Amino acid sequence: MRVNARLARITGLALPLLLSGCSYFIPTKRHLPVPKAPAIVQTATPDQLVEQLNQRWSALNTLTAKVEIYATQTKTGEGIAQDFPSCGGVIIMRKPMMLRVRGTYFGLMIFDMASDGDQFTLVIPSKNLAIKGSNTVTDKSATAWENLRPDFFLDAIGVRGLDPDDEYMVSTDTETVPDAANKHLYSEPEYTLSVMRRKNSHENLPVRTITFHRDDMLPYDQYVYNSEGVLETQIFYTNYTTFSAGKYPAKVTIKRPQEGIQIVLSFEEVHENVSVTDSQFDVKIPDGATIKTLK
Repeated sequence: MRVNARLARITGLALPLLLSGCSYFIPTKRHLPVPKAPAIVQTATPDQLVEQLNQRWSALNTLTAKVEIYATQTKTGEGIAQDFPSCGGVIIMRKPMMLRVRGTYFGLMIFDMASDGDQFTLVIPSKNLAIKGSNTVTDKSATAWENLRPDFFLDAIGVRGLDPDDEYMVSTDTETVPDAANKHLYSEPEYTLSVMRRKNSHENLPVRTITFHRDDMLPYDQYVYNSEGVLETQIFYTNYTTFSAGKYPAKVTIKRPQEGIQIVLSFEEVHENVSVTDSQFDVKIPDGATIKTLK
């Protein structure tokens, strides 16, 4: 009885407040920014999306580029992030797996690397050092940079087509992106292509995921997994620009979470399917240089 009496008193007090329109009991409204949708939103079936990707990859035979290279290493356990001075770079790629990357600083060569897809050679003139090894890491090094092999670079500068034994699925999503400069929100409808490879009769392992924006159907990020299905490389493609090669991202960000390394490539020139000779993949080891072999 005592509880019922208290409830009656509370109800008696609240009812006049509600009837009088007291703001404590009336919901308030706020105006929120409405995301702006792109003018064009394209559609594709999973098979069509894969076919478009395969066609783009098949059409690319060689690529040459002039870039600016920025590198950062983060040691989370020590709470340290180290930014390295940027350097100019030249990239030469020829399918299936040939790669050459040179870096210069104020005209001086600071590194020169070439790979045939199986073995690579890296020359660092300032240390009179040459590093040789397999493109596949068999023995992990305590030095994070030594675990970076050329294949991750190839994965970044060209989004490969699918292999015949790859399985895939496509999901759709819409991301809301803020534009701080114009104080707008933009909605970006996306397709995410998940590429998998069968490990056994009961399990598929992830190989890659690639996100396409549906306004232009171009790839904007790619996550690459190792043979055990562990995330190895994250790649982000931004600021698509028209070069002589057509539409290509002016900025490619490569993140290696296991090593704590980030490399940003700022593209100044891009050329596709130009003549590239075998000699352009020759790296000369200086006389007397120390040669270190990685496994």
